[in-house]
Amino acid sequence: MAGQGLYVATLLTGLLECLGFAGVVFGWASLVFVFKAEHYFEELCEPNAGLLGNATELVDCKAQDEKFSLIFTLASSMNNFMTFPTGYIFDRFKTTVARLIAIFLYTSATLIIAFTSAGSAVLLFLAMPMLTVGGILFLITNLQIGNLFGKHRSTIITLYNGAFDSSSAVFLIIKLLYEQDISLRASFIFLSVCSTWHVARTFLLMPRGHIPYPLPPNYSYGLCSGNGPTKEKKTGELENRELQSQEFLSAQEEIPGPGQQQKPRSFWSHVFSRRFAWHLVWLSVIQLCHYLFIGTLNSLLTNLAGGDRVTVSTYTNAFAITQFFGVLCAPWNGLLMDRLKQKYLKEARKTGSSTSAVALRSAVPSLTLTSLLCLGFAICASVPVLPLQYVTFILQVISRSFLYGGNAAFLTLSFPSEHFGKLFGLVMALSAIVSLFQFPIFTLIKGPLRNDPFYVNVMLVIATLLTFVHPFLVYQECRTQTESPSAVA
Repeated sequence: MAGQGLYVATLLTGLLECLGFAGVVFGWASLVFVFKAEHYFEELCEPNAGLLGNATELVDCKAQDEKFSLIFTLASSMNNFMTFPTGYIFDRFKTTVARLIAIFLYTSATLIIAFTSAGSAVLLFLAMPMLTVGGILFLITNLQIGNLFGKHRSTIITLYNGAFDSSSAVFLIIKLLYEQDISLRASFIFLSVCSTWHVARTFLLMPRGHIPYPLPPNYSYGLCSGNGPTKEKKTGELENRELQSQEFLSAQEEIPGPGQQQKPRSFWSHVFSRRFAWHLVWLSVIQLCHYLFIGTLNSLLTNLAGGDRVTVSTYTNAFAITQFFGVLCAPWNGLLMDRLKQKYLKEARKTGSSTSAVALRSAVPSLTLTSLLCLGFAICASVPVLPLQYVTFILQVISRSFLYGGNAAFLTLSFPSEHFGKLFGLVMALSAIVSLFQFPIFTLIKGPLRNDPFYVNVMLVIATLLTFVHPFLVYQECRTQTESPSAVA
């Protein structure tokens, strides 16, 4: 019972950590509003642009918006690109080292932001990427907590990703406090002080190494017990562990039949597989849609609201509030995958089908639903009607919460667990290259297209349709494996 209490404490504190700190950078639109009120980069604006003297109207300033867009492009790209080296650090040096690096980066970033001003706004180019990398390390070290909860693993993973998305609401809180005369400096100093809690959790409620899967009996961790003893328990429990391990075997790891001697596949053979390539396309396209929307939201709202500061503030608050619901939406994706996986595994035991194929098949509805949500979000964002953006905000947060949770869960289902950190980091790093296109796209809209994003939006909708290829191919692959277990991905 004590062990279960420790597991629950780790789960809840990890959820709080991801919810309050890990993904705050995606509340960028709220922070941009504060930065503009503090006159960051306003010297780049033409006369009579920027924040007007009566503080009730905002005039679009191209040079200022480009600076903020570039900062977010760098930060969001680092969120993905640095996931590969941070994933390697986590795999190689394990939990404690990875978390201490995260704490150093996060604390340094919050202190830099706390002591910046309009005259030193260029420091945001350093601080925001550091904040992002620290946050993604917090997420990576917390994802392994799903291993503590067996058959609910996918639900826990998606819950943490949802909390990561919802942490963007932290910048909304900072914006609201700013409007109540609580300075930006005070808010970020408070975030810096919270690092003492991260340190305490690192040594008291997290393992020094990795949390294994399947979980050994009597597994414990923490300051006194390290990784704890493992001891044999009931035969029924051991059989349950074996069943759990079979659920996450890839097709290449299943026990071969007579005359079917197979060698374990290397890391790079998984990287160059069709499954990984199309998953990369799926993630990159959907992510680009989200990053472009978040990074340009302040400019978009300013144009649609005709420069009315109160309206822009209202819609910015509405967007940030909807982000909080990511933590409520994401677990439904994991729950869907877990339920389908259990159903398909029961069918597989009756028919003798490949367990890896039916486990992978449980990801198909999740992949399809995420693409469908993104398509709806992209279409609504393309319509220049201000009230419709409330619907856009809702579809965006559901789609995004499904995206990252589904990404992590799909990788655990599709590839060997010993390569998870590297594959998770690599797919995020490669998708970061695609996300860099958000800045030239923003420049294109502001320049040659004269603030008319219609053609860009049409191209994004078409690109989103391409993402439906991925779940279709996964479904076909599952059918092939079910009919011929020796089929190779």
